[in-house]
Amino acid sequence: MKSVVASSSPILTGIVATLVLMLLGSVVTSLFLQFSSITEMKMPIFTYLVNGISLFIGGLLAGKKGGQKGWYFGGLTGISYFILLVLIGFLAYDITPKLNALVYFTFSFLIGAFGGIFGVNMANK
Repeated sequence: MKSVVASSSPILTGIVATLVLMLLGSVVTSLFLQFSSITEMKMPIFTYLVNGISLFIGGLLAGKKGGQKGWYFGGLTGISYFILLVLIGFLAYDITPKLNALVYFTFSFLIGAFGGIFGVNMANK
């Protein structure tokens, strides 16, 4: 019997991978904050890095699973991840999206698309 992620769409696979990696990266980042001399002022850098790396790998896995059109599957993974984060921010924390959200939207698409492009080249043909 296949697992839900193994039998799902490439986009769902990419989103699940991105969320798992983001969660693990957040735990590692919080451990660095607790047990090192890193200040909270440098945390946005780590947050962007964790999200970017997670999104790239999620796009890579989506492109690999899709086998073709990696930029499409990776880009849609990035867009879906962005929408999920905006929804969580809006519904849980009452944060309204501002104009800089368009920049984050663009970067989410581009990072996921680049990951998908590399993922297609890793796919078994």
